[in-house]
Amino acid sequence: MSVSKLIKQRLKEAGKRFHSNDNISEYIKEGELSALQEEVQEKMQGVLDSLVIDTENDHNTKETAKRVAKMYVNEVFGGRFMPPPRVTSFPNMGYKSMYTSGPISIRSTCAHHFQNIVGQCWVGIIPNGEVIGLSKFNRLVHHIVERPQIQEEMTSQIASELKKYAKTEHIAVVVKAEHHCMTHRGVREHESDMTTAIMNGAFSDDPATRDEFYKICMSMKGHG
Repeated sequence: MSVSKLIKQRLKEAGKRFHSNDNISEYIKEGELSALQEEVQEKMQGVLDSLVIDTENDHNTKETAKRVAKMYVNEVFGGRFMPPPRVTSFPNMGYKSMYTSGPISIRSTCAHHFQNIVGQCWVGIIPNGEVIGLSKFNRLVHHIVERPQIQEEMTSQIASELKKYAKTEHIAVVVKAEHHCMTHRGVREHESDMTTAIMNGAFSDDPATRDEFYKICMSMKGHG
């Protein structure tokens, strides 16, 4: 049985979903990622063959299947296969106001066409009893976006994970990105971005808090 089928079997037995934007690292055993990469390489070679590309004699594509498999498993889809980052928290010593982080780089993949989604993310938090390390915002966002998905679900996932780790209801997330499934195919529109936003807690309930967050985002570098 192939390693992908073994992993799927474990997921099904556990009743776990394995959509394109799900992290499945808990169900991958030690040593299986390298075997999965080899399996993806073999399947990718079949795709190149079906595209009538002479990979035996074309020096540009001789190693393409291997490169693409490594890229998918270890890099651009790493958020599916790698465990979540360790998130450290610290006692909040009385800070009750908003703090923001951004822009955080977004490098994701459209689940519909496997084209790039490239952009930026801003997050806002009003903490309760704990705060998380500043770099952990970046690590969490990067882990979530490195999966095939759509931007709306990506934004929701970022908000959900931040809420879990920061232990607060007061979360704001804004994502602005360019979709290469629009710039490189279809309408081929190079001037359009997509912006999505999730507002929870005070960011949703209090217009003044929400406006303050947006003003801070606009004042930060890279706001576009």
